[in-house]
Amino acid sequence: MVCGYRRPNGRVGVRNHVAIIPTAVSTASLATAIADGLGGWAHATPHQMGAHAPTGSQQQTERTLVGFGRHPNVGAAVVVDHGTEALSATDIAARIEEDGTPVRTATVREAGGSQQALTRGQSLATALHDEIIETERVDVGLDQLVVGVACSNSDATSGLATNAAIGAVSDRLIAAGATVVMGETAEFIGAEHILTSRCEHRAVGERITRYSEYRDRIARRMGVDLTAVRPTKPHRCGGLSTIEEVSFGAVQKAGTAPIEVMFPYAYQLPVGRGLVLMDTPTHDIESVIGQVAGGVQLLIRSTGQGCPPGNPIAPVITTTANSSTARRLSDHVDVDISDLLGALDPVAAAEQLFDHIVAVANGRPTAAERLSLDACAVNEVQPEQLAGTGTFA
Repeated sequence: MVCGYRRPNGRVGVRNHVAIIPTAVSTASLATAIADGLGGWAHATPHQMGAHAPTGSQQQTERTLVGFGRHPNVGAAVVVDHGTEALSATDIAARIEEDGTPVRTATVREAGGSQQALTRGQSLATALHDEIIETERVDVGLDQLVVGVACSNSDATSGLATNAAIGAVSDRLIAAGATVVMGETAEFIGAEHILTSRCEHRAVGERITRYSEYRDRIARRMGVDLTAVRPTKPHRCGGLSTIEEVSFGAVQKAGTAPIEVMFPYAYQLPVGRGLVLMDTPTHDIESVIGQVAGGVQLLIRSTGQGCPPGNPIAPVITTTANSSTARRLSDHVDVDISDLLGALDPVAAAEQLFDHIVAVANGRPTAAERLSLDACAVNEVQPEQLAGTGTFA
């Protein structure tokens, strides 16, 4: 049982934010300034996407921004733009409002300049906060949770312990009726057969294979052969020598439950669906953003060598089995399971992680939240990808 905020569309949030959403990089700093001038309840989602993009890329960006505004952790939203972007604040706000979320807009050209837009944005956000501040938490079952699992800067301890522990807690959450979401498609490569063998429907397994091949083709068009290249420097320093070693460790986060479906980046995720996958890049910030835009209320992330960034909308719980990382980056780590590494007891570690997930869902701040380590970047669909590889929407 957890306590959450029931939204007009029936979903439940574990936070009650007012989101400040820029439609493009041109107003990213304005969104940040609006949020910084308010209380901790205002969270900006500054991102790097431009004002104009090819159709496929623009559609994915729009889907992501609308997902921010409709997120169950968002009680209300202010959308900001300059006034000349392809994705207008008015259009994004209209789609957010369809889900019942209170939303307002602030446009620089209409306000008369950046300072006026800043003042307007803060005034609108404050009024919205006054509307939602009285929203009370209600008791709901774990079946209302959509939990993301992720990893970053993995090392040998990730595959040996941390990801296995996350897999065990994933199984427990799914048994309680929750949805668990795993992304980072390129890290399926070399271990796809493990995932496809767990699909109850052949079409889902075929979809996993297509997405894995899609990510491999993207890398090859950029001059990288994922099956031949050595892992990144942090991976190598952590004792991982091949992409297969990274992948075999990464897929353990999915536990043992059957795989129900695989979604494109930032697509709306279902409640009570069990284990699902999402096509996201390996870049951890962009990957997490895709999951959050899909409705993940909180995430649990393993790290071998440390990864401080959180997310502006959903709390990110960081855990490690690397005792050196837990000691050196103690203010970044939420759950240290390094004492269980020698015992290789993922079930005991899962107990710790499960208790922490419930506590965070009930309002306990994560390390990233305490340090305000928000990070936001939208995965961009490159023109080369649109021309040469296709997508699987």
